[in-house]
Amino acid sequence: MNWNEITTLEEWKDILAKSSERGQVILKHSTTCPVSANALHEYEQYLESAPNDQIDYTLVKVIESRPVSNQIAEDLGVKHESPQIIFVKNGEKYWTASHWSVTKAHMTAVLD
Repeated sequence: MNWNEITTLEEWKDILAKSSERGQVILKHSTTCPVSANALHEYEQYLESAPNDQIDYTLVKVIESRPVSNQIAEDLGVKHESPQIIFVKNGEKYWTASHWSVTKAHMTAVLD
């Protein structure tokens, strides 16, 4: 399964709206941070296994798409961290983890 990258506020608003129909997972990723590189690797490992196919998976690069990253934090009432994974259902944060807690095992336990 693949993830999609979003770069615009319109794309974020679409994802937030879709969360009423399907779960949405967003990985906020910093392209300059080694901890974030590890989180991206874990995210990809999860998606290469047998991920929950009732969920859409998205990536936001926090430096390149700062307005989107900030809007996610504001809309969900979640303090910005990077790396950070957020599971959104019905327009609200259902679960979040950051830094070294973004692991394939943690995603499997929560999402499957």
